[in-house]
This record gives sequence, C-alpha cells and structure tokens, in this order.
Amino acid sequence: MFVAGTCAVMPAGGDPPPDAYGQAKRCFEIIGAALAEAGATERDVVRTRVFLRDVADADEVGRAHGEVFRDVRPASTMIVVTGFLDPRWVVEIEADALVAG
Repeated sequence: MFVAGTCAVMPAGGDPPPDAYGQAKRCFEIIGAALAEAGATERDVVRTRVFLRDVADADEVGRAHGEVFRDVRPASTMIVVTGFLDPRWVVEIEADALVAG
C-alpha cells in the first residue's frame, strides 16, 4: 500500500497547525486513517519519505515520526524541497506499507 503526498489538510478547510511538529502529527493522523481503510496499521509501514520546506524543521518532524514509529522503525528519508502547493504547509509525508492480501 502506498500513501502518497500527505500534507496537513484540515477538516472543513481549516488552517493547518503553524508548526512543523503539529503539521507532521496531522499528516500521521491522515496516514493512519488511510492505513486503517486498507486493514493496516502503522506497524505495517516499511518506508516513509518526509519532504521538508526548511531543514530547521527536521528535529520536530523527526520527533513526531518517532512517536508514531518508535517500535516499527521503517526505512526513512528526509528531503528538503522548495515549497508545496499550499504555502502554509511545511511538511509532506509519504508511507509505504506491506499489507497481507
């Protein structure tokens, strides 16, 4: 299963959290919901890719990543990009999971 391009999209079009940690937490909520729809959990994730607008946010996003995947420890990559479709977004996260079919 591939969960791609997850940003801090908020219910009813609300503003995303202003900080990288809050946005990453929202991304992981969305990823968790997508995994659940496929009958999977965060424990099935084998790889993540994190795209950052600013390398200075790496520690805060890494903290959120660690809270979700502390015991799973998927392969992970962080990449700095120039921006996202919505200028309020500071992080985008993708997750790949192995799900028994």
